[in-house]
Amino acid sequence: MNWIGNIITILLSTFTGWVTTWIAIKMLFHPRRPIKILGLTIQGIFPKNQRLIAEKLGQVVGKELLSFEEIEQKVTNPENLQKLRPDIEHHIDHFLRVKLLEVFPMLSMLIGEKTILQLKDAFLLELETLFPVLMKSYMIKLEEDLDLEKIVTEKVAAFSFEKLEDILNQITKKEFKFLEFIGGFFGLLIGIIQVVVALLMK
Repeated sequence: MNWIGNIITILLSTFTGWVTTWIAIKMLFHPRRPIKILGLTIQGIFPKNQRLIAEKLGQVVGKELLSFEEIEQKVTNPENLQKLRPDIEHHIDHFLRVKLLEVFPMLSMLIGEKTILQLKDAFLLELETLFPVLMKSYMIKLEEDLDLEKIVTEKVAAFSFEKLEDILNQITKKEFKFLEFIGGFFGLLIGIIQVVVALLMK
């Protein structure tokens, strides 16, 4: 009958390892609101530290992941203007050939094809010089008006942890299951070691 006790010990140890890991995973999000038990306040790790997590994430995003210096470099890059050049050229051409003559019909007698092309080239040349300056000025004003760290902090702080839990479960479902398996496996090993030690002690 002693072997039954040994099997029960191993099964209990395996179950304890699994359920302990399962509880640890659940306590990442639960309980969502503080619960007092015997003078102790229990709350899930993420809900309890939501504000702190939001602030840290805001700092990382605002200072490291998405800096205004990097955005400015991308925006003021001359290559961006070259990518937009066909559209800009089309609008300038339409302005000179249609819009301007609608406002000033008499100009149609003074402006020919050669003049239109010269004006268009002049506008494009001026735009190439003006574009980086305007974008840089705009980014300076945007940085003054837009606090990325504050925006991210407020967004994360207001984020529903029910939704966050659902998202993380979808992404890490297999990993959580694997952790539960590992917990059960180590519980099994501990149970076997207990039985072996008990047998050797006899």
